[in-house]
Amino acid sequence: MPLVLVDAVTLGVVLRPMSDADLAFTAALYASTRTEELAPVPWPPEVKQAFLAQQHAAQHAHYQQHYRGMEAAIVERGGAAIGRLYLYEMPAEIRIVDISLMPEARRQGIGAALLRDLLAGAGPQGKIVTIHVEKNNPARTLYTRLGFTIVDEDRGAYDLWEWRPAG
Repeated sequence: MPLVLVDAVTLGVVLRPMSDADLAFTAALYASTRTEELAPVPWPPEVKQAFLAQQHAAQHAHYQQHYRGMEAAIVERGGAAIGRLYLYEMPAEIRIVDISLMPEARRQGIGAALLRDLLAGAGPQGKIVTIHVEKNNPARTLYTRLGFTIVDEDRGAYDLWEWRPAG
């Protein structure tokens, strides 16, 4: 399902297909999502960087293997990459494989706008939307506000959240 941006466009946000040339950006983005978690770990910076690079490579390989054919998009604003959105469409469901924004792009309504646009497209098709969310992710309040509910809490560090169209 090609995502039609309406709310996100009002914020100057566009999506473009991801390519291998974007891997350095997605590695930096991934690292930015783990900074707080790794802060108390007493490793030298170069060890943390190597660890994060390895983790990003493993995550990328996992997504490629388990979500073959996913729509991988880079989120841009003003011509600069500020995030990523990976979607995997199934017959009755759209899985948000990943949605991440760089720290300077967070808390500006961009993620909410992207999600509202996704839900606006999924609803008329009668598709549910799911996402795995870490138990300590502050975006959980956003998912609740948008009508997502937890449907499976037994996923280790993650809960499975689901949004269902009205009716």
